Amino acid sequence: MTSPVAGTTVLLVDDHRLVRAGLRMLLDSTPDLRVIAEAANGVEAIRLAAEHEPDLILMDLRMPGVDGVEATRQITAAHPKSKVLVLTTFGDDEHLFPALAAGASGYLVKDTEPDDLIDAVRRTIDGDILFSPSVLRRLVDRALTFAPSAGDPSVAVDLTPREREVLNLVGEGYGNQEIGDQLHLGVTTVKKHIATLMDKTGCDNRVRLAVFAVRSAS
Repeated sequence: MTSPVAGTTVLLVDDHRLVRAGLRMLLDSTPDLRVIAEAANGVEAIRLAAEHEPDLILMDLRMPGVDGVEATRQITAAHPKSKVLVLTTFGDDEHLFPALAAGASGYLVKDTEPDDLIDAVRRTIDGDILFSPSVLRRLVDRALTFAPSAGDPSVAVDLTPREREVLNLVGEGYGNQEIGDQLHLGVTTVKKHIATLMDKTGCDNRVRLAVFAVRSAS
């Protein structure tokens, strides 16, 4: 029987040992996060997810044997409390939409800044849906193409000029750091603005907020 592990537990899944080592160093240096196991392929990921029932699984997609999409599908079906956050070099639609359909809670590319990755892990645990900016832009485009009315604000929302600036940049797919750089704001301030925007608009995640921004600007 394994001993209890303090903090949020994370399972790393990647077929490159150096990638796993780097992620372990980053996550284990954060007081509230703990890597409890590592898997080099989908079969190991499925087994270790059942053994440890981690809070979150950082999942690569392209691996030998059972790939990350199939591993995600099996894990989310068997262990719905374990959230899967995809972290991959592939940002194309061929990999994006199957991973989301399999039950992934977010999709980041591997050039994500370390602080943004830590933030994404924490927010995914809290129930948010996280995407790299380039991925978010494609999701917004797809939502507008296949559901043109999605995010269409039926009631006028009273926003401050600064909130409107932040909303517009969210709609363009910018991440928190990029928004802060453009508006000369700290990331913490940007996060507060986005939380306020979600509350005012009734959008429960960043994708819906981005679609709302595009629709309200048109």
